[in-house]
Amino acid sequence: MNGMNRMSHEQGMDVMATPTSSSMSHSMMSHMTFFWGKNAEIIFSGRPGTSSGMYLLALIFVFVLCILIEWLSHCKLIKSSFNHVAAGLIQTSLYALRIALACLVMLALMSFNEGVFLIAVAVDALGFLLFGS
Repeated sequence: MNGMNRMSHEQGMDVMATPTSSSMSHSMMSHMTFFWGKNAEIIFSGRPGTSSGMYLLALIFVFVLCILIEWLSHCKLIKSSFNHVAAGLIQTSLYALRIALACLVMLALMSFNEGVFLIAVAVDALGFLLFGS
């Protein structure tokens, strides 16, 4: 589509390229502003769908991810008696896991669903209260 815009611009035409029907049907499903409702695509295309139960399950999934992230951020699993090399490998592995989980939460937030946003913020605050303070 960028090629079409570039070509029309180079030819001196101010015409916007029209999207194909397949891209229009997908873009109509995706929200680009915050919205409230259970009809959202969270992380995977077509999931959770239009079912209230699946939407609730997606919110629980985000809840668990956020709690795990906060727990991993504040837990002290490595004892001072560990070998320095082993402790470094364990700490690096836990860091990688925490970043992977945080990326999943970020992808869930990119659904622009207000319920997902509120769950993520509230659970991060709750996790900080439980594990960080």
